[in-house]
Amino acid sequence: MLIDSHCHLDFDVLAEDIEGVLQRANDAGVDGMVTISTRVRNFSTYAALAERYENVWCSVGTHPHNAHEELDVTVDELVRLSAHPRCVAIGEAGLDYHYDMSPREAQAEGFRNHISAARQTGLPLVIHSRQADEDMAEILEEETGKGAFPFILHCFSSGAELARRGLALGGYVSFSGIVTFRNAEEIREVARFVPEDRFLIETDAPYLAPVPHRGKSNEPAFVRHTAEHLAEARGVDLEAIGSQSTENFFRLFGKASRV
Repeated sequence: MLIDSHCHLDFDVLAEDIEGVLQRANDAGVDGMVTISTRVRNFSTYAALAERYENVWCSVGTHPHNAHEELDVTVDELVRLSAHPRCVAIGEAGLDYHYDMSPREAQAEGFRNHISAARQTGLPLVIHSRQADEDMAEILEEETGKGAFPFILHCFSSGAELARRGLALGGYVSFSGIVTFRNAEEIREVARFVPEDRFLIETDAPYLAPVPHRGKSNEPAFVRHTAEHLAEARGVDLEAIGSQSTENFFRLFGKASRV
């Protein structure tokens, strides 16, 4: 059993062939997936997908690229929307200093609001962090000091130090197709030291297709390739990765029920 803990089924390339995408995922042994919010204002789209398909869940949140456009989204609104029975997480939210598509102050403000919502609801916060390791670690440590909250560093592409600091706070780390890339040895090294009860797998589809599909549109079925490479990096078999990552998923995403 495999779970794709992070994909974007509402993006056109997947939405236009949603039945085929889900069938191919099923054929590949992928039994569930979370379609992740990038704009709170589009929550009805994510919720509709999760309502329609029993093996799809959703989240609610604002991607850091869009943070400046949704600073009017309050913590109370995030909490209210997250009460939807198919919504199992807050986010994705965080910091992206690679593209800086939103002012950094707006990213931080939005991120802290999402942390508050995760703390209030007990739902895991799906964190996007790119080239912002120090600021991310400092915010996580500061906010945890105000009260713990569950979180996952999704599509991990940061340095080992952020992984260690996040793990020390009780966080999880999720690995995407990046772990299959030839030049990603640093990420594979992180994959080796993350405790067995703290890792998840994902696609971030339609982005970051793993080897052997690199350069193509990604989809949930391809999470199997990420699992295979993660198994190799950790020195275990695919069945062990599938079983452990699935157990970890349902522990962290406690609102999701097994289908």
